[in-house]
Amino acid sequence: MAKYILKRILISILTIFVLVTITFFLVRKLPGDPFSSEKMQPQIKENLIAYYGMDKPLLQQYFTYLNNLLHGDLGYSLVYRGRTVNAILGESFAYSADMGIRALLFSTIVGLLLGIIAALRHAKAADYACMIVAVIGVSVPSFIAGYVLQYIFAIKLEWLPPAQWETLSSTIMPVLALGLGNLALVARLMRANMLDVVGMDYIKTAKAKGLSPFQVTTRHQIRNAILPVVTVMGPAVANLLTGTFVIEKIFSIPGMGRHYVSSIQNYDYTTVLGLTVFFGTFLVVMNLIVDILYGIIDPRIRVSK
Repeated sequence: MAKYILKRILISILTIFVLVTITFFLVRKLPGDPFSSEKMQPQIKENLIAYYGMDKPLLQQYFTYLNNLLHGDLGYSLVYRGRTVNAILGESFAYSADMGIRALLFSTIVGLLLGIIAALRHAKAADYACMIVAVIGVSVPSFIAGYVLQYIFAIKLEWLPPAQWETLSSTIMPVLALGLGNLALVARLMRANMLDVVGMDYIKTAKAKGLSPFQVTTRHQIRNAILPVVTVMGPAVANLLTGTFVIEKIFSIPGMGRHYVSSIQNYDYTTVLGLTVFFGTFLVVMNLIVDILYGIIDPRIRVSK
């Protein structure tokens, strides 16, 4: 088990290094610079470029950034003057994580319930209804769902506030829009797995032992069908907890996505790079945790020649 965990950790570290390297050089290839949109004298612009170290060779900037990154320093924002990327992350991640946790709970619980109901009522009205919801969740992008929810519940019916993240009612539409895609994924995967295991020998043995349909479903069918769902939860948790960029922009939520979009528009290299590295690292770590848990749950995963 220790060898398996060590291997996964080394792969994760290598992945993060490749991510940082590629992102650093791609960001520097963006046309324009963070000071081109401002009306300033050439001398002041040169002083700012020198102050942020952007006048040095690209490789030197890269190694300087790696050194700072190893010390947990993501640098200073080029647009939000005097503010560090660490401070921006500290403020914005709380909103993104809050929205992500709500969306994760909503999508996972409802998705599992829909998948179980669809499998138990296979080829019946309940199955078709659950799968219609799942197909809508897969087919409709989250930002389209956000605009539709705003139009119906905020503009037409005036039941919910159109934006912000303040009261409980203002969190309903962003959570629904963000969690809809993951809900559909969990529901479809759970339904398919439930139908796959229903014909397994251990299910037939459980029925032959005289267990009730409820006991067979809860102790054997759901327990074995839910294992593959764990695999997709790593990326899902990372995506939801770090927030969806467009959703936060639509609903004016001061999370990571809002800063990410504005930083790209303003050529804020350090903020774009810092947020990308944070998001990528978060995703890799969540995948690492899922891989380790998967290896603990199913020993066959960690067995190799």
